[in-house]
Amino acid sequence: MSAKDSMAKEYFADNARFADLCNNILYGGREVILPENLKERDTTEVLTALGLDKKTIAVQKLRDIFKNASIKYTGKSYVVLIGVENQSDIHYSIPVKNMFYDVMAYGNQVKETAKKHRREKDTATSDEFLSGFTKEDKLIPVITITVYLGIKEWDGPRKLSDMFGDVDEELLPFIPDYRINLLAPREITDFTGFRTSIRQLFEVLQNAYDKEKMQEVLHNDDKFSSVDRETVEAINLFAGTDIDIDEKEEVIDMCKAWEDQKNEGRELGREEGRELGREEGREEGREEGRIRQAKVTALKLQKKGHSIEDIAECVDFDEETVKKWLVS
Repeated sequence: MSAKDSMAKEYFADNARFADLCNNILYGGREVILPENLKERDTTEVLTALGLDKKTIAVQKLRDIFKNASIKYTGKSYVVLIGVENQSDIHYSIPVKNMFYDVMAYGNQVKETAKKHRREKDTATSDEFLSGFTKEDKLIPVITITVYLGIKEWDGPRKLSDMFGDVDEELLPFIPDYRINLLAPREITDFTGFRTSIRQLFEVLQNAYDKEKMQEVLHNDDKFSSVDRETVEAINLFAGTDIDIDEKEEVIDMCKAWEDQKNEGRELGREEGRELGREEGREEGREEGRIRQAKVTALKLQKKGHSIEDIAECVDFDEETVKKWLVS
């Protein structure tokens, strides 16, 4: 597992951040899903099927994050299963990947329900017995959210049909489609609905490609004056910044850290410039000394009767330059 994968899983597994993320995608920023109403689920999805040799095989997939959400909304209570898949790079087959996760989650619900009925022997009809599911049984809805943590614009597919080639339009109504729930920082137009520091992470990711915009964001949003350590670490990893983090600090003033970094960069640049100037001066001095020595040698060789061609070859300068030395 890469450092980015590990960081993303740990960062968004936090219930407050997970709830904030879901509320913005599913409820437009309204605080409907509460952190205390989230419960961890096993992230391992297992689907059993028959292989080509008629033997039962198990297909196993590991989700990034999977939680049970109890929602109280408009006077009713709901339960949904919400998975988050983090992508630090664009995934060009993400609809198939996410669809497979969802199918496995539903398949596991049916399998567990069938086990319960077999154990309790309470199916009323042969149809219910064979399917392992009764008319009264219900599935828990499964929602998978894709969080893109890259700084490029997302140009991957957003639904299964985006991955098709040419298809007869008359067939399209008969082909099930699958749409992903994508959160891409470059596409966020309003950050005010976020209640946790994932707002700062997404704002930086949106503007990381442009240092001037980054500076504007840092100075215009006072929330950057107090950012938790985990978020700054995530910003450094996903946005490619190098914000200095004091090991003793749990809260970082990103505005000040950014300015300090810029000032250090300017001073480093000035010092590098001074050193380059000194080196260029030394090089220029060496070249002047070489020319002076070549002139002295050329005059001596001329007095001994050597030709211009021989002198030029000896001092390693062109003949025109040597002629000018000798007539001046």
